[in-house]
Amino acid sequence: MAQGAPPTYQDAINNPEKSFNPGSGAVVGQPGYPPNSDPATVVVYPSAGYAESPQPTQQVYNTGYVNPNYATEPTTVVDTMPIVAMSETPQGAQPDHGAEGFTTVGSFSDLSVRRIFIRKVFITLGLQLLFTFGIVCVFTLIDSVKEFVQYNPGLYYAAYAVFLVMYFVLVCSVTAARKHPYNLIMLILLTIALTYMVGTISSFYDIYAVLMGLAITVGVCLTVILFSMQTKFDFTKCGGLIFILLMVLVLYGFLTIFTWHYYWYVQVVYGALGALVFTLFLAFDVQLVMGGRKYELSPEEYIFGSLVLYIDIIYIFLFILAIFGGSSRS
Repeated sequence: MAQGAPPTYQDAINNPEKSFNPGSGAVVGQPGYPPNSDPATVVVYPSAGYAESPQPTQQVYNTGYVNPNYATEPTTVVDTMPIVAMSETPQGAQPDHGAEGFTTVGSFSDLSVRRIFIRKVFITLGLQLLFTFGIVCVFTLIDSVKEFVQYNPGLYYAAYAVFLVMYFVLVCSVTAARKHPYNLIMLILLTIALTYMVGTISSFYDIYAVLMGLAITVGVCLTVILFSMQTKFDFTKCGGLIFILLMVLVLYGFLTIFTWHYYWYVQVVYGALGALVFTLFLAFDVQLVMGGRKYELSPEEYIFGSLVLYIDIIYIFLFILAIFGGSSRS
């Protein structure tokens, strides 16, 4: 075989580890090989028994020799390792909300979980308000019921005691607020007790004042709820300010005990201040329920969410009713 000539097919089968450089006559693996360092693709010849034209399978450095009989472009085999994106919370896992009902933003970022939570809260709240305002209308419009509740104050104080017990249990005990169905039973008892109290208070007011108070309450609450959902302002950061306003309201309330009999406008100012404070509370609590703010309620706290929104709306109604004043026994 002439020097520099390509090997025969039989030589390639018998000596697969050797190949020849037509430019220098050097054999692969001998000293002086390779003649240059330019990268290129060469063919790795098949092992014995392969009868068809071999297909190149890998990329290697230039040996200075490419068999002209194999014109097919080589296929480069790339060995890659999968890149795994690391995250703090595995996909599909629920975040830990801890023992408390209040969490920081992002505690339930799953939109489906948030929608279910919001739906539960507002359905429960709607049923509470329908029951309460329906009983208020009964206590105000039916004279026999009005006289009964007005001349039996013991039932009012009993309802007040039930309300306080249920309220503090649901607010102070996370276990009680999450344990179904006991949390629902306690919420129903609280709603009945507060409804009786509100109905009794409304019975001492003129029917037109009560209806006007209901209409204004509905308008104010719907406006505040829609505004709180859409605004970028975060009311959950204003807890300290709202608490200070609440303390001012409490102190002013003690003042009205001794002065409202002499100055009618004291009661009006008290009602306006109370309506303002609990309107801010309503905006604060709506954003806690909706989530996406600095603080939000965890998904397990739908009973607590319904409770705080319900109490906010009831107090707004009572303070608006106090603005009209003119309470009269009938």
